[in-house]
Amino acid sequence: MKESVGKVMVLCDTEEEYAQLMTEYLRRHKNVPWDVHTYTDMEELFQKEAPSPAMLVVAESAYTEALWNLQPVRLVVLSETGLLRWKNLHYVEKYQQAENVIKKLLEIYMEIADTGLARLSVGCRTVFVGNYSPVHRSMQTSLALSLGQLLARRHPTLYLNFEHFAGFPQLVAQGQALDMADLLYFLNAQKERFQLRLQSMLKQIGNLDYVPPMKSGQNLLTVTTQEWLGLFQKIGELGTYEYVILDLSESMQGLFEILRLCARVYTTIREDRIAQCKLLQYEHLLGLCEYGDVLEKTQRLNLPRIRRLPEDLEQLTKGDLAALAEELIAELEGAGEQ
Repeated sequence: MKESVGKVMVLCDTEEEYAQLMTEYLRRHKNVPWDVHTYTDMEELFQKEAPSPAMLVVAESAYTEALWNLQPVRLVVLSETGLLRWKNLHYVEKYQQAENVIKKLLEIYMEIADTGLARLSVGCRTVFVGNYSPVHRSMQTSLALSLGQLLARRHPTLYLNFEHFAGFPQLVAQGQALDMADLLYFLNAQKERFQLRLQSMLKQIGNLDYVPPMKSGQNLLTVTTQEWLGLFQKIGELGTYEYVILDLSESMQGLFEILRLCARVYTTIREDRIAQCKLLQYEHLLGLCEYGDVLEKTQRLNLPRIRRLPEDLEQLTKGDLAALAEELIAELEGAGEQ
């Protein structure tokens, strides 16, 4: 069993500009589990800092053996040269995106963290908002991303995409990031670390958090209904997000059960005869399978007035589509479901 550790991170770097910028980023970053104490002067560090911080993060150029006198649970060196100059230490590359530095630090912290993690939870009641249409090319994902980004300006919001071909590596220039398949693995194999695992793999579009979709849509087909419901239950139990936007598809087992979980379901439609026939078949099947409650909370959305969508996802917060999303948000907030 892991020992209980304090939630203090000590950051020490004599490069004042870097220390200041990293500290500001850490303090702005949502739900990091640490109180951050920053020092650019080593003497001040030894005079003021209490012993046994959970994390002591020090620039390579400022490292000294005397730091061990503070008895940190983990000592991490911000590498400036790429060399592993000292044994039995953790190293994180200093000059990379701040988001990546934080993710690496979280991964190291997971090795020692207890299961309390109170700072990571804001105690929200989570509302799941479903986006699903049997009519493809009806701007379902564009609406979900617009809705999610605008909600995230006022409420902690998470976006999850379950399309077979989501296209996110191309849309957001995503590298070899962990994705939804990894999150499901962490849920099953490392439940006590789920919250930190989730935090370490999050990406952002504006203020909106998201987990990268599965790289292979075929993997979606193998996830059981109970696994999906278990994932959503776990996210709800965290109390971190007020809203979770689900961008759903037929590639999911238990799609109707997942729609039943949602407080609202938005179904984008088109007016041509083929699209209307698909919609009628879908709605008939919901009724036949006794999911009439899903129909009752479903709002059909025909988007004929949307003439052109921006290529930059963050621009989905402007224009006609954003105006519609704001109307939907007002209804959600007015219903008292946040």
